[in-house]
Amino acid sequence: MDPVEWIRISGGHLPAGEWHPAQAVATLWWAATPLAIAGVPVTGLTLPHAAQLAHLLGARVPTSAEWEWMASGAVRRFPWGDDAPSRGHANLRGLGPGRPTAVRAHPAGRTPEGLWDVGGNVWEWTAAPWRRDRVALLRGGSYQSLAQYAECAHANDVPPGITSPGIGLRPVRDTAPTPPPHGVSL
Repeated sequence: MDPVEWIRISGGHLPAGEWHPAQAVATLWWAATPLAIAGVPVTGLTLPHAAQLAHLLGARVPTSAEWEWMASGAVRRFPWGDDAPSRGHANLRGLGPGRPTAVRAHPAGRTPEGLWDVGGNVWEWTAAPWRRDRVALLRGGSYQSLAQYAECAHANDVPPGITSPGIGLRPVRDTAPTPPPHGVSL
């Protein structure tokens, strides 16, 4: 797996949305890109497998509300701002090759905080602990998604056991990452 770069995103208050109640979001450390191998997102993970992989990195699967806060900063329509997606912003249906692409291939789509591929390329697993039905929520859209699926407020509810070449993971940490011991890679 490629090394993970962690970026600190300050917390705040997220107003209620379609997919979550109003809540405070803590300051968290986010992977700068979805997890990748040779620069391409890791896919085909169920939510339980994604959680295990995140745990190996000293991280976890974010909640849907945490993801929305990270993506939108509580003000943006899309992770990069309010402009509709173009080829420079995201790998979405009609804007890409119809498969996952390198996680740093769309510089215009970076969030102001420096996170890559938050909209498009691959859906990202999130948890919704406040929901009674225990479904998982996918966020961000994929290479097969229409532009509206890359909007920060959009989510797709799915059973946690599904897999797809269009679903990946962006883990989050509650505390600052510590570097692995010398000579150890994940």
